[in-house]
Amino acid sequence: MTTMYFRSIWISDAHLGSKNVNSSYLFEFLQNTESEYLYLVGDIIDFWKLQKRAYWPDINRSIVRNVLRKARSGTKVIYIPGNHDEILRQYDGQTYHGVVFANETIHETADGRKFLVTHGDEFDCVVQQNKWLAELGSFAYEVLLSVSGFYNRLRRRLGFSYWSLSAFLKHKVKQAVNFMGRFEEIVIGEASRRNVDGLICGHIHHAVIKKLNHISYNNIGDWVESCTALTETTEGRLSIIRWTEEYAFSTAEDKLYANSYRNRRLAPSS
Repeated sequence: MTTMYFRSIWISDAHLGSKNVNSSYLFEFLQNTESEYLYLVGDIIDFWKLQKRAYWPDINRSIVRNVLRKARSGTKVIYIPGNHDEILRQYDGQTYHGVVFANETIHETADGRKFLVTHGDEFDCVVQQNKWLAELGSFAYEVLLSVSGFYNRLRRRLGFSYWSLSAFLKHKVKQAVNFMGRFEEIVIGEASRRNVDGLICGHIHHAVIKKLNHISYNNIGDWVESCTALTETTEGRLSIIRWTEEYAFSTAEDKLYANSYRNRRLAPSS
């Protein structure tokens, strides 16, 4: 596959350290993309899970090495911690192995627009005021992801491509849809207050680009369910890459599944 070049790439919610993640797809994405800026927008490492049990397979080490290689090669790598890796917020303003840590930042696009970049958990009252409830929700979410993982292993054996059952169910539940709508309203209010053109965040695992009250709202999505990233072209255009739907061609788990991707026609960039 030909390497894809972007001015900027944003990744969020990889949750490395949890078992129910798509690390192989994320590593594949990093291998096949290069950029001037690479933003890691929170919950990249899931310290909530790592504190309970150590789970760090070789693919996770490969991901970290790939990011550090990019930083050594001149990519400006900015790590913005989220709630699952909030322990890293104490390093705000510091640089380690070429990776800059910032609790938030302003990104200026090639066409001159300014975007506030932050993980987004600060706009979630459940996380801010009831951490125990957020952790309970995280456990229930993990169970749902396990079911989704079993479902996708069955799909692979039947020759079908990846499809997130957990994402589908979440977006059909009225309460979850209402929460996402309220989250977007709060985020847009903050962007307007900060006098920026838009906001880029993650946290709720739902990739979307939309205009709300003349403010550009951009959610990066995740690498647990949807395997998405936000990208910027050299002209300043923002778009979402849905890796498993458009470009994925290999996984570390299933060679047969990988071959089915290699043999199909790759979709053009949106």
